[in-house]
Amino acid sequence: MNGVNMQQPKVVVIGAGSLFFGRQSIWQMVHSPYLNQGTLALVDTDEERLSKMVKLAEMVARENNVSLKVEGSTDRRQVLPGADFVVLSFAEQSVKYRGIDCQVSLKYGIRMCSGDTIGPGGIFRAMRELPVIMECARDVEELCPDAWVINYINPSTVNGIALHRYAPKLKSFALCDSHHMPHKKAYYAVRAGIIGDRSGFNEEIDRKFDFRVAGVNHFTWLLKAEFEGKDVMPMIAEAMRKAAGEENNGGDRGAKALHNDAITYELYDIFGYIPTCTAHTKEYVRYWQGHGKTPDAIPPLSIWETEDRYQRHDEMWRQVDDFLTGNVPIADYMSTFGPDHATDIIENMVGNLGKRFFINTLNRGAVTNMSDDSFLELLCDVSMDGAKPVHVGEMPRGIRGMQELVLDTHELTAEAVVEQSYEKLRRAMLTDPLVNSISDADQIIKELLTLEREMIPDAWY
Repeated sequence: MNGVNMQQPKVVVIGAGSLFFGRQSIWQMVHSPYLNQGTLALVDTDEERLSKMVKLAEMVARENNVSLKVEGSTDRRQVLPGADFVVLSFAEQSVKYRGIDCQVSLKYGIRMCSGDTIGPGGIFRAMRELPVIMECARDVEELCPDAWVINYINPSTVNGIALHRYAPKLKSFALCDSHHMPHKKAYYAVRAGIIGDRSGFNEEIDRKFDFRVAGVNHFTWLLKAEFEGKDVMPMIAEAMRKAAGEENNGGDRGAKALHNDAITYELYDIFGYIPTCTAHTKEYVRYWQGHGKTPDAIPPLSIWETEDRYQRHDEMWRQVDDFLTGNVPIADYMSTFGPDHATDIIENMVGNLGKRFFINTLNRGAVTNMSDDSFLELLCDVSMDGAKPVHVGEMPRGIRGMQELVLDTHELTAEAVVEQSYEKLRRAMLTDPLVNSISDADQIIKELLTLEREMIPDAWY
């Protein structure tokens, strides 16, 4: 398939009511000349939310004078035929069940600030979401087998591994918005003092800044940062150290945001490299689990806040309602939102624009001392032919060992869920870096299977 000749691409978003992606997908599909002559098909099982998103997309397209066709259905099979891209972005009652995961884990001494990729929370989110992902994969295989399937659901690595291994005929990769390019590179250029703010980032700076990031999703590290041949990693780390004393003054007080600069610098001080997704990475290591016998300067992780998240989601839906009712002019939509990682990549593939993006995919030699089939987040050349990782080099010792443990946990989780194997589920839980006790692991599994029964396939009972 040649992206240059694709004049009217069809993008299907399964989980359009997901406020994480649905609103941004509308922005990009309207904004991009490569996409706005095509079709945006929105799918959601909640009819009320679906109708709101369809209406919103139609209003935005009409306001901006583009011929984007908007479709909506509660049945994905109705809109999948003819799809060029299928974005998976659903999470049914995610706030409720992540809250349950985090509270049950806390009962057994496991602290999760996010609870959706590692620890019992990551394993049980896969238990809930991955069976539906694989059902979607079967429908794509039948109805639009040439479409690219883009997984945008956590745990991204688990789901990406499962699609690659158990639906090998599909063209698929997985994404996480934490390394949206070129914004991520601009962020580190500012921290290194190369530019004063992100508006100063341009193609010349991009070319001169040798920036290499790799690792398992949410556990990625800045392994090289050179500007015009000079190592600027220490400057970035120093900026983080200085920011640590000033962070969260009036900013986000949520569990994922707390102490991130201080933790970033602490991990740099230990390993010599900078974690690039600290809001999640701090949950992958055991240092802030609160099990130490001596006090640490950085307190144990705060727990993911369920009620606050409900409030945030309610505020997002009120914003949608304001556009729909005219309380906020629909003309303001395009200045309210902006590009999204997934739709940026789709635009790049359709337009054959030659940009590089971070993709979760097979290593294929990019990280030279990890296996070719390691499922890593890597900078890739992306086209309609797929994602081709750019050379990184070696993963440093210490960090590599932790990467392998996380990968083993994720691979065992994928196998357990798809094969419906209790033995592998237990093994995944006991491989996980946050689990401390065999008995606790068994109790966590037992309690979560009981509390989440309505979301987990009957075969587990």
